Amino acid sequence: MALIETKYSSVELLNQDFSSQIADILKQGIAKNGRASLAVSGGRTPAAMFNQLSKQDLEWEKVDVTLVDERWVDESDPASNAAMVKRELLINKAAVANFFGLKTSEADACDAVSFLNTNLSKIKTPFDALILGMGEDGHTASLFPCSEQLEQGLNTNLDSDYIAVTPTTAPNQRMSLTLKSILNSENIFLHLVGESKKRIIDIAQQSDDALEMPIRAVFNNTDVKLIWAA
Repeated sequence: MALIETKYSSVELLNQDFSSQIADILKQGIAKNGRASLAVSGGRTPAAMFNQLSKQDLEWEKVDVTLVDERWVDESDPASNAAMVKRELLINKAAVANFFGLKTSEADACDAVSFLNTNLSKIKTPFDALILGMGEDGHTASLFPCSEQLEQGLNTNLDSDYIAVTPTTAPNQRMSLTLKSILNSENIFLHLVGESKKRIIDIAQQSDDALEMPIRAVFNNTDVKLIWAA
């Protein structure tokens, strides 16, 4: 169980190589199973890489794309991860991929957990590739150290693939994959840009306390490929 680090000399090189890696994994998944799946995170960091990935030549109609987590807002909201993924990834050749968003019509994310657990059966699992980000506080997905739901979300015996989270240090209620569901992936990547994020991950590797920095729960339970550029 470890972080396997690849550092790139520029963000541009990272985006080119990382998008090719993901495309190759998806092609292998399709060849082996007839379908492949990709779980992605939102935020600013992956947008340019998504754009590169959208141009990769593969059978995108056989690819299921879903989110690692989502803010409980409509797609018209600038904070929507689904809107960003549709704008940056589900274009060009990837426009025909099958997208499974997390936001439903329920006002409270808690009321959507059961539906999403059932809906996950429509997606090829284990995920062929899952891409995580990380916040300045060491959170990943929407598993925040400040949230009352953290212990539940990190419990690998929890009988749920999703958990509704209300962070106290960030806006919006969230829906997140649980740690159990994150770990149900063939390839897990942690995609970071910037020296400050690298310093945080260096600190994270100095302790096992996942309640302090939830990213630890992932790389302490499985191999994670750290992809980063300064």
